[in-house]
Amino acid sequence: MQAPLPSTIALMQSSSLANLVQEEIERAILAGDYAPGTKLIEAVLAQKMGVSRGPVREAFRMLEEAGLVRTEKNRGVFVREVPLDEALEIFDIRASMEELVGRQLAVSIQPAQLKEIRALVDAMEKAVKAQDADQYHLLNLQFHDRLVEMTGNRKLTALYRKLIKELSLFRRRNLDDSLVLPLSVGEHRQILKAIAAGDAEAAGKAMLRHVAASRQRTRDNEAARPALAPAA
Repeated sequence: MQAPLPSTIALMQSSSLANLVQEEIERAILAGDYAPGTKLIEAVLAQKMGVSRGPVREAFRMLEEAGLVRTEKNRGVFVREVPLDEALEIFDIRASMEELVGRQLAVSIQPAQLKEIRALVDAMEKAVKAQDADQYHLLNLQFHDRLVEMTGNRKLTALYRKLIKELSLFRRRNLDDSLVLPLSVGEHRQILKAIAAGDAEAAGKAMLRHVAASRQRTRDNEAARPALAPAA
């Protein structure tokens, strides 16, 4: 006799649980709790989250599709290390996307949205004064995500979020230097100023320059890494 199929509710519960596990692991990766190259152990994570290993296994599959982990046969699952050349390619795509976003919002942003973005920049300036790089990093991600979301283009937003997750560890290193934070917040203030003025040309250029500066910081940081490594 054929075994009964799982009920719709059971399937929904299983899928929902896997999504929750995936979101929690993703949050930890993006927060820097699991550095690139870290091995993620299915049994350990299942115990830590109080779930069976099935949802963790499914979460790994979703995270691999998102480009955040890689699976190596007979070795396990590891937090993905994005090569520099791939990161720079993503920056190039991001630059075009954000230039478009700046131009569009300069002519379409609503007063309430502008108020929200201004509050984010104000909060970023407070984080700089407090030398709170972690808080600044989170606000920086929120600033750009909200600008893209405010275009109302769901396809653009989904693509942007996938790319930005892959870049997040590079960008976090870019902002670790306290000398960079004042420069970065100044770039965000220029973006806000151009959008608020309704100047599509200036807004697009401000977004493009900002991404270009972040791209260059990435190149500089990666070039400096061997020099900072301890001698053998």
